[in-house]
Order: sequence, then C-alpha cells, then structure tokens
Amino acid sequence: MAAVSYFDAASSAPLHPVARQALQASLDEGWADPARLYREGRRARLLLDAAREAAADAVGCRPDELVFTSSGTRAVHSGIAGALSGRRRVGGHLVVSSVEHSSVLHSAAAHEAGGGSVTEVPVGRTGAVDAGVYAAALTPGTALACLQSANHETGTVQPVAEAAAACRGAGVPLLVDAAQSLGWGPVDGDWSLLTASAHKWGGPAGVGLLAVRKGVRFVPQGPADERESGRAAGFENVPAIVAAAASLRAVRAEAAAEGARLRGLVDRIRASVGELVPDVEVVGDPVRRLPHLVTFSCLYVDGETLLHELDVAGFSVSSGSSCTSSTLTPSHVLRAMGVLSEGNVRVSLPLGTAEAEVDRFLEVLPGVVGSVRERLGAGTGQVAAGRGREAEAGTGAEPEGATAAEPAAPGSAAELVVDALGKRCPVPVIELAKVIGDVPVGGVVTVLSDDEAARLDVPAWCEMRGQGYEGAHPVDGGTAFRVRRVS
Repeated sequence: MAAVSYFDAASSAPLHPVARQALQASLDEGWADPARLYREGRRARLLLDAAREAAADAVGCRPDELVFTSSGTRAVHSGIAGALSGRRRVGGHLVVSSVEHSSVLHSAAAHEAGGGSVTEVPVGRTGAVDAGVYAAALTPGTALACLQSANHETGTVQPVAEAAAACRGAGVPLLVDAAQSLGWGPVDGDWSLLTASAHKWGGPAGVGLLAVRKGVRFVPQGPADERESGRAAGFENVPAIVAAAASLRAVRAEAAAEGARLRGLVDRIRASVGELVPDVEVVGDPVRRLPHLVTFSCLYVDGETLLHELDVAGFSVSSGSSCTSSTLTPSHVLRAMGVLSEGNVRVSLPLGTAEAEVDRFLEVLPGVVGSVRERLGAGTGQVAAGRGREAEAGTGAEPEGATAAEPAAPGSAAELVVDALGKRCPVPVIELAKVIGDVPVGGVVTVLSDDEAARLDVPAWCEMRGQGYEGAHPVDGGTAFRVRRVS
C-alpha cells in the first residue's frame, strides 16, 4: 500500500503535539466548572484565564476582548449578528467580499432575508479585492464590513490593513475572518472584530475565537448567558481551549522558519504542475498568499474521480470543483475569480511536510490526470485531434454530438453546434475541445449545456486556449455558449 500524505491542512490541520500534551494534562485539572469557587473550579478558572491571555496575545487584543466559542463558524455567526444588532440604528447595510467563507455568506443571506441589504465586493482573477473598490462600497448606512485575511480555497491574502483604514475613516467596524492565517501571524490593520478556528492551526476541533474590540457596539443575539461575557453560551470546554491556546503559541513560534520552508515546496508545485501536466491553470496570487497552500485546475478532468485516484495513490487533497459537489454548482470562490473550476485540486501542506512527499506527488500527478482524461475520452491525442482541422463542406462525418448549423448568410463563417445537454462537467468542455478544429478560423462552435459549471468553464477554457468567447443565451433546456475560433 502506498504511503499516505495528508495535504488538506486548510480544512483541518493534524493535531499538533503540543495540543495533544496540553489536552491530556488539562483533562485531569480542567474538568470542573470554572465558574465555581471551590478548588476544582478555581483550578479550571486558572487554566481558562491563562489560555485566554495566551490566545489574546497571539491575536493582538486584550484578554477581556476575546471569548471562546464552540467553533469558528459559530464565532462568525455570533460576531456578525452581534455587530449588526449593535449598529441597527446606523443602518442595515452589510459589506462582504464575494470570496468570503460560506459561514460569512450564510450570515449575509440570513441578514438579507431579514430585511437587510448586502453588497458583495468583486475580486480579480487572483482572488483579491481592490482596496479602493472595497472602500467605495461603504455607505452612511453601512453597519458592518467583513473581509477575510486570506482565502480558504486559494490562499490569496487580502488587503486587510487598507480595508480597515477605509472602514475606520467611514466609522464602520470591520470583522476579519482570520481562520486560515492566524497560525502564521497576527492580522495587520485596525480591525474591530476577528474570528478564528483552532482546528485550522493544529488545535482540537470545537474551539473558535471571537475578539470584539472595546468601543465596538455589540449586542449578543439569542438567550442571555453569563459565560464568556454573554457572547458564547454554554459550558466552556476548558481542556480543548487550553490545547487550542497552547498549540497556537507553538505554531507561532515555528511560523517563520516553517513558513519559509513550506513556501519553497509550494513554489515548486506552482512551477511544476503546468510543465508536467498539459492544460492546467494555477490560480490565486503567486506572491501575496499563504505559504502552505496552492490550488490548480485541470481541463478535461472529473474532479471527483481525480480526488479519488489521488487518494488511492496516497494523497489526501481537497477541491473546489463543481464535479465533487452534491449540488453540481461551481465553487463560489472560483466563480467569483472567473477561473476554471473543473478538475480543481487544493493542496495545503501541514507543518512538517517532507520534501520527498512533494516530490512523490509531482511524480504521481501526471499519470493520475492522464488516466482520468483517457477514461473520459479526453486523452491528449483525442482532444488534439480536433485542433488544426479545417471544416470542409461536403466531406467527412461530423464528430459525435455535433451537427452542422444552418448557414447564416452567403460568405459567413461556418458554424457547428455541440449538443451537450444532460452531460455533466467536464464533458461539455471536452466536446468543445474536440470539435473546435472542425470550423475554420473565424468560425463558431455553439455548445448547448444545462450544466451550471459550463457558465464558468467554457469562458475559462477560451481564456486558456486563446479562443474567443462570445457570450451565452438561454435555449430550450439549457444555455447556448458561443465560441469563435481564433487560431
């Protein structure tokens, strides 16, 4: 059996050895109610207070500004709801980026359903917002703005300091989702609220952080609770909190050296995948990014099959591909960036990843991608067969699934229609690639598809292959995507 390499630290990092030690030790000392005055309660309270001080130091806030929640998602939901409620007299406008974590976007949807308004600030192809565009979204009625410190899918670092300065100037509190970045260092800028999740940096699952600066109007939602300043209901899991704070301190001590080492390994992946595997798009900012994370997408690949085959080969990776989603809708992050979604692979290296593991991944990847493409009828020779062939009237049979369109007018370029209705990602793009060479330069291929991913993948394919995307329009049963052959 192949050795297993866990490359999904962005989802959940392996439990750090310091976290394991702290958890085991505090199970003996921190099991009692920290609100009680007897000796067992006082011991638990001492552990909880020490953990709060350590976590606050890492965050860059006062201990009495930080509370522990049951998860990072709960921290986000509580932070957004409390800040919006505290500033309801100002207005009901919420500003978020289009690539926020789903917990932020779910909160935004709930706010909008309750009568509030939401502005999603777009991002460029690297996945970062423009600080000026973000600042322009703030209005006199904006109650709260949210911006992640770094993206969960691509690792792109956001201009938080610039956004925080704009928010401060407009009198708007800024909530920062720091779940992916906090283990690597504090968040720059004059933010107002911050959330994070312990299992992202090697702490135990079930511990989140919510920091609310003094002076920020905040009204906790839900039934009142005397614990955690009334901002996080329920009995504190003191052993897990202690382990979370201990591991955060430990990973911070290693961050500079380990970050530089992992950045070098990720740089090798970024530089190599495009050379080793044809038709691959590496996404995200190549410079302003987290050190351990890289995402790339492979044309003509079923994402679910690709991840399964990599798992069989001994690599645990994740994906934002629509082909791995039960809803068959593209990742909202990749969609917002306007990049390819099919065959998407996210590699996020945990602390301690060996260079040999990355070498083995780069050795295995080309064969895995090639075998998946062959199974889908998209091998290199099969896809390339359509390239460079000029359509000749009255000669040869049309490719399977394609029919000649009615002539538009005398002298007009030839047109081909590919009926991919009922076929899922990545088949519509595979069929397009096979027939693009069957129209002359200047000719048009129209792809009919009812696959939601095609709205993203057809334009992305055109961008990658240097062909002209001319837009889409609805047809019976789906959408028609027009592609003009440029070369």
